[in-house]
Amino acid sequence: MNLPNRITLARICLIPFLMVFLLVDFPFYPEPLQLGSLTLPYNQLIAVFIFIVAASTDGIDGYLARKNNMVTNLGKLLDPLADKLLVTAVLISLVQMGKLDSWIAVVIISREFAVTGLRQIALLDGSVVAASAWGKLKTVVQIVAIVLLLLNNFPFSYTGIHADVIAVWAAALITIWSGIDYFIKNKDLLHLSKV
Repeated sequence: MNLPNRITLARICLIPFLMVFLLVDFPFYPEPLQLGSLTLPYNQLIAVFIFIVAASTDGIDGYLARKNNMVTNLGKLLDPLADKLLVTAVLISLVQMGKLDSWIAVVIISREFAVTGLRQIALLDGSVVAASAWGKLKTVVQIVAIVLLLLNNFPFSYTGIHADVIAVWAAALITIWSGIDYFIKNKDLLHLSKV
């Protein structure tokens, strides 16, 4: 249990706290923060902070593991699992809050399951499916979309630009394409037998 793996576990442990602040209606919350015409409940602000901290640990644990030669099988299992748990938990919470259409959450989560399955096939085949540039871009755009949704499109709400909607659509499209890209580049792993 080295430092990178502890950081990954900490990311997983932050998920329940994130969901509590998103979904539990505490009666003792102060009045929402008013920024002109924009209303931001404090629970969402706390959730955004937790989400950003959790998402930022993804790069940190990987960097430390590679730099200090601490890459382990446990880390290879936990790191992608933590990422998927974090994104899945927030997407489902956003659907529950009425901030995200359920079909977009299903598309994004389905892609994550599909690529995870592909990675498992690769492991059984003795190979590794490395993260692609599209996969990394997908992660960044998903994080931006989630943050904008949790901040009620702040600061773009003052400009009339629906950056949250644009980011969600971009996240959905890039997520779909990155999934297709993984399968195209790794089609040999599927070993489709002839009937």
